Amino acid sequence: MDPLEILTKSERVVPFFQAIFSADEHRVIGYEILGRFQTGEEFESLGPFFQDVHIPEEFRIEIDNLVLTKALEKALMSEEETLLFINRELDLLMADNGEQLLSILQEFEEKGLSLNRIVLEISEGNYNGDITDLNHFLRYLKALGIKIALDKMGEENGQLDRISQLSPDILKVDLKALRTDIGNTTLKDILFSISLLARKVGASLLFTSIEMDFQLQFAWLNGGRYYQGFFLHKPNSDFTEEYVCKKELQSKFEKYIEHEKNKLAMVYRLADGLQEKLQQFFLSSKKGSEPDPTLKLIAEELEDMSFRLYICDENGIQQSSNYFKKDKNWILQAEYKGKNWSWRPYFLENIVKMNRDQKGLLSDLYSDLETGQNIRTFSYPLKNGQFLFIDLSYEFLYEQEGLLR
Repeated sequence: MDPLEILTKSERVVPFFQAIFSADEHRVIGYEILGRFQTGEEFESLGPFFQDVHIPEEFRIEIDNLVLTKALEKALMSEEETLLFINRELDLLMADNGEQLLSILQEFEEKGLSLNRIVLEISEGNYNGDITDLNHFLRYLKALGIKIALDKMGEENGQLDRISQLSPDILKVDLKALRTDIGNTTLKDILFSISLLARKVGASLLFTSIEMDFQLQFAWLNGGRYYQGFFLHKPNSDFTEEYVCKKELQSKFEKYIEHEKNKLAMVYRLADGLQEKLQQFFLSSKKGSEPDPTLKLIAEELEDMSFRLYICDENGIQQSSNYFKKDKNWILQAEYKGKNWSWRPYFLENIVKMNRDQKGLLSDLYSDLETGQNIRTFSYPLKNGQFLFIDLSYEFLYEQEGLLR
């Protein structure tokens, strides 16, 4: 598109609305406002225009404000009371300290639009201005009832302390990369970490660019409260019916829930089986008090499923060598004796649980630091304040349904 044509034929600039759905009610809770330019019977995205740094800022701001004004006029004329998500590039927004945006919003507030319906979407990763001024402006907006959504989570190198400072209401996560790299466990781990971050800062998760069923399932599984994408609703010049996807979402969530319940049942069956096997071993096996010979005997019992065993005390200090399977042969790695593993996530929490319940625990799937493979660890309480750790191999988990997810 010719930028000059957009500027001189601004009557062809129109807002489009892409619905955002909620996980709890399966209804449309809001719309993201998108800019389009009409060319004949087609509508082209204004995204390239807004992102073109060669176009003067004042021209991009002018068209951005025009899209917003037309969108808010349409919102006022409709009976919709849903949220309205407004995208703003921070450098453009803060060029006048947000005065133009604020002026437009207050103008429509006087016409009857509640500012509680407004969600400002920003991306702070490439912001070049003063973060303190930005913080003051955002706090002022929140005092007016406007919500803040932090966009492009997982895409840009924003600092975690900035996220905390900005105190967003919503973290927006783009799942586009997941579509082209479904097997990328590192990407999935990063997205999972963002879901934990959202919980810590008290923000809701909005997963966007959902174009396939497995992306929706991923969003649901990782704590997504809101969903957006072509799989659910394509941008349109009009608002849509509030419960347009209710039956479809209910059906899909029932399928996801059943799948997850079956997977959890497999995990608990494996944990129960290992618990019973180890109980029988310690009841029937002739064994001494030295940990390394004990590990050798246990490894013989668990030959097909484990690749590493070791024993720690309740403070995380390793009491044994590592008994490690290398090239199908078991070797003792004495250099690990005396190492302290209490720094590992959930280590002490799991020790306390095992002490309380006198029962073993099977970990979530995680990437092993040394082998780089996805594994699980079964932890088992021994006598005298010691604990056995059994690392289950990727090959074994691969052969078991539901244990590599």
